[in-house]
Amino acid sequence: MPTRNTPPRIRPFQPGDLSTLLALNNSAVPAVNALTAEEMLDLVQSALVCLVAIVDGEPAGLLLCFADGADYESLNYRWLSERYANFAYTDRIVVDDRQRGRKIGDALYAALFSHPATSGRCFLCEVNERPPNPGSLRFHSRLGFEEVGKANNGDKSVVYMRRPADTAAGHSEA
Repeated sequence: MPTRNTPPRIRPFQPGDLSTLLALNNSAVPAVNALTAEEMLDLVQSALVCLVAIVDGEPAGLLLCFADGADYESLNYRWLSERYANFAYTDRIVVDDRQRGRKIGDALYAALFSHPATSGRCFLCEVNERPPNPGSLRFHSRLGFEEVGKANNGDKSVVYMRRPADTAAGHSEA
């Protein structure tokens, strides 16, 4: 029987995950934007990688990542695309509030950093500065992300962050 200390199992998105992950995503607003089921499915289908954390047999977290060159209209993705090439961009990472403290975010990122599709790519993301999300800033900094810019997008302002390609896993920076 799994315990609170059992690490999450990380696997690719499966169609049966949609309703649970949509609810997780929309409960995380304003850290991420709200989505309809159709919008979420479109994002998943366009993603370089969509990873799901499973705890006690149920989805408990999501990491959705796009590659450079994707047909994606996000202001933040465009800002990063104008400045970087050969990257893996975390569009969103969401963890079930009831599962906080179980290192689900760490496990999702560990799986992303070692995923074959991200080999040789730097890792990019943005974190809200307004509304503030200091926990996410600390989390990403702890994982080796460093600030590379800021943008004021009206009702939101963000900090852009970058982590070099994972050379420890045999990847090399391009």
